[in-house]
Amino acid sequence: MPDQCPFVMDPAGRDIHGEGARMRERGPVVRVELPGSVEAFAVSSPALLKRLLTDARVSKDPRRHWPAWINGEIPPDWPLFTWVAVQNMFTAYGGEHRRLRGLVSRAFTARRTAALRPRIEQITEQLLDRVAEVGRRGEVVDLREEFCYPLPIQVISELFGLPGDKAVDLREVVDGLFHTSAEPDEVTATYARLYQVLGELVAAKRESPGDDLTSGLIGARDEEGGARLSEQELLDTLVLMIGAGHETTVNLIDNAAHALLTHPDQLAHIREGSATWDDAIEESLRADAPVANLPLRYAVEDIELGELGGPRGMVIHAGEAILAAYAAAGRAAERHGKDADRFDVTRIDKEHLAFGYGAHHCLGAPLGRLEARVAIPALFDRFPELTLAVPPEELLPVESFISHGHRSLPVRLS
Repeated sequence: MPDQCPFVMDPAGRDIHGEGARMRERGPVVRVELPGSVEAFAVSSPALLKRLLTDARVSKDPRRHWPAWINGEIPPDWPLFTWVAVQNMFTAYGGEHRRLRGLVSRAFTARRTAALRPRIEQITEQLLDRVAEVGRRGEVVDLREEFCYPLPIQVISELFGLPGDKAVDLREVVDGLFHTSAEPDEVTATYARLYQVLGELVAAKRESPGDDLTSGLIGARDEEGGARLSEQELLDTLVLMIGAGHETTVNLIDNAAHALLTHPDQLAHIREGSATWDDAIEESLRADAPVANLPLRYAVEDIELGELGGPRGMVIHAGEAILAAYAAAGRAAERHGKDADRFDVTRIDKEHLAFGYGAHHCLGAPLGRLEARVAIPALFDRFPELTLAVPPEELLPVESFISHGHRSLPVRLS
């Protein structure tokens, strides 16, 4: 790596966009220090990031291509350990990735996603009824707690076939996964509890299969050899679906609601018909990527960035780690102009990388969009006078440099 001092990232993610701006000022690729003094190259240029995300010389498999992992330098209490340790398509490379993604795709189909819409609408209305009841008493309502969070957790729990009494357990471990400033003992406890909850779910579905994603994954077979997911791959695929199908959607709904509440002129565009709810959702994904920084990828061989349109003379050497800085890329002036920081639903070019790009594009993106497309219009139609109950500057971010949302979103209904 170059001799320059690395940019130290805040594990608690207290200033995601300020941090992104400072990284972009240093250049399209910046050497950064992650929690635990682990170093990586953070890529904030949308064009260069897309090139790297589709480059065969970039892997997501630490067991084959990250010497720090192979040599045992990464301890199990590292805050990002689960993001690297899982054995599923998220951390697979090449043919192994195609095998795993193919198996998962057979269970997580477009038909299964589309069929969820009526249930998503029903859950949304039930949650809005609860919001209305709290707000009717004149109380401030925490929109994240009462609406943004319970909608995706209930959808993913039902998709998994998880009994209602286990949803609380799932929520606790999901929160732990994204708590990147957690203490070491919290990290190991979360890891153990996560696999206990999912192991119990898999055992129950083997005994009594149902029309759910867990049963589908248990029964999924490769078309060529009839191979199934191994036990670890099965559990880790469920871990992946939690991250991709829950936390990101919570933040998407949270961030979109926050953006519209703090930009009444943009909400007016939608109500007047000069923009759509889809415009608001896609612009929110661009301006406030639900996953701010996604760990990790690794160079399979030396990569001369100048050959990909990046800085000439800069090389990411074989075995070095790469961080996809999605939040910083979403606000890059090189793609979205000098007003890239502005939330604008009428913006013509809303292209973003919030769901990734290339072979690892998020398989759960259609479900996340579907939930947001149901939730956001329903929220503002039900409560047309909805306002924030505190000044925007008083809102606190979630304690993570990966997950990008708010700890709470206090509102008044009128």
